Amino acid sequence: MREEEKYLDGLIDVALTEDVGVGDVTTAAVVPKGRKGLAEVIARDGGVIAGLEFTQNLFKKLDKDLKIETELQDGQKIKEGEVVLTIEGELEPILRGERVALNFLGRLSGIATLTSKFVERIKGTESKILDTRKTTPGMRLLEKYAVTVGGGENHRFGLYDMILIKENHLAACGGIEAALRAARLYVDEYEGQTKGRHSLKIEVEVKNTEELKEALKFSPDIIMLDNFDVEEIKEGVEIVKRSEVEKGEAPKLEVSGGVNLKNVREIAETGVDFISVGALTHSSKTLDFSLLIREVYE
Repeated sequence: MREEEKYLDGLIDVALTEDVGVGDVTTAAVVPKGRKGLAEVIARDGGVIAGLEFTQNLFKKLDKDLKIETELQDGQKIKEGEVVLTIEGELEPILRGERVALNFLGRLSGIATLTSKFVERIKGTESKILDTRKTTPGMRLLEKYAVTVGGGENHRFGLYDMILIKENHLAACGGIEAALRAARLYVDEYEGQTKGRHSLKIEVEVKNTEELKEALKFSPDIIMLDNFDVEEIKEGVEIVKRSEVEKGEAPKLEVSGGVNLKNVREIAETGVDFISVGALTHSSKTLDFSLLIREVYE
């Protein structure tokens, strides 16, 4: 089993342990052992579905003999009242996994749905919608997957796969010049140790156009315009364009802070490369699903 699969399998174990504990006493008390039936998972909201395979794996972990069917794939739009999964077999494992499965499916589909709205809003521009690390502890892999299902792209997964110099780093090390010089030395050493097999991008956060100009002198891969208003973003784009003419390839520009569905189009039309939206994972509305037993076999 690959590391990713082990992680997801472990996540299912943690969630089931939290919900089931020593056992589902209600089902044990009232549902005859061995009773079988057919259940449907039904969408109570419209949106973009995500997490179907994970949901199926959860039920299969409870009972490998369950028959699970769906005509949908992650990323498809669903309507209120639509049946998204059917599950047939012993009712005890179906009932035991019901709430955990619906929690995962609703959470991931909510993220995919909100992401799709942002992506649709900037359609026709060159900008891309990115997520952030503002994820539910333990759920990052799944939540970032849901962002891609909705048409967005992933920023860094963690502290280990990219250098992103933010406000507190700048305060701790003495400013933009000191931080970027140190970061470049670190990357050169890192690439030497890995014999060029691995590389780290360098991104730095700036608060105003003066900091942007200073950062441009040291050629980071990406510069994040943090909490710039639209006019400031436009000015930043022009500064970078002039830098590109003078020095060749310029850094990519990312906008972060205060982005919402009302202003994201205007931001994208400034010509920035990336727009990061923490709300994708920290403020998305969970889609509502329910599981109903439709048939019972004596």
